[in-house]
Amino acid sequence: MPGSSMQFYTRYPLLSIFIYNGTTIIHYSLGGTGIILGYNSWIGHLIGIIYVVFSFIEMYVHMPLKVCPNCVYFKLDNSICISGLNVVSRKIAKEGDVKNFPNRAKGVFCPNNLYIASLVIPIIAMIIALILSFSFVVLAILLIVVVLLAFRFFVIFPRIACVHCRAKNVCPQARSMGLSST
Repeated sequence: MPGSSMQFYTRYPLLSIFIYNGTTIIHYSLGGTGIILGYNSWIGHLIGIIYVVFSFIEMYVHMPLKVCPNCVYFKLDNSICISGLNVVSRKIAKEGDVKNFPNRAKGVFCPNNLYIASLVIPIIAMIIALILSFSFVVLAILLIVVVLLAFRFFVIFPRIACVHCRAKNVCPQARSMGLSST
């Protein structure tokens, strides 16, 4: 990727936005399905549905309300970030302060930790379900969810999202992956 790593996007390509959101939606949907099938009772249905609702609300409501207003993409005219949530955020939230953007990673229940929890919870729940009652279907779903998580952290973030992000120098996530220049 010579040269492409230096290009910052004001508007991410639609394919990148589709890959990011498609991976997220499939991860959450399969995670919930794996929990439901893994526990095969009313408790599995309850936990699976709660997980899916929590994950979608965390990503598609909480982030636009709490994180996006402090992001540089909120202020940039005619911009679209990797998730496209800056467009949603402009309609439902007041503009914040870019200096507060790193706060997304501060505190036990900060947006970054809730985001990570939404990705990891189904993996832990399916491993427990497999220990309690093995199922090849749940194992297959678990493996797919693990592959989606690995794809997110080893391909999407470093090669599609963060490398082109205008906020990467103030983003704690980019810093933790060594992608910021500060």
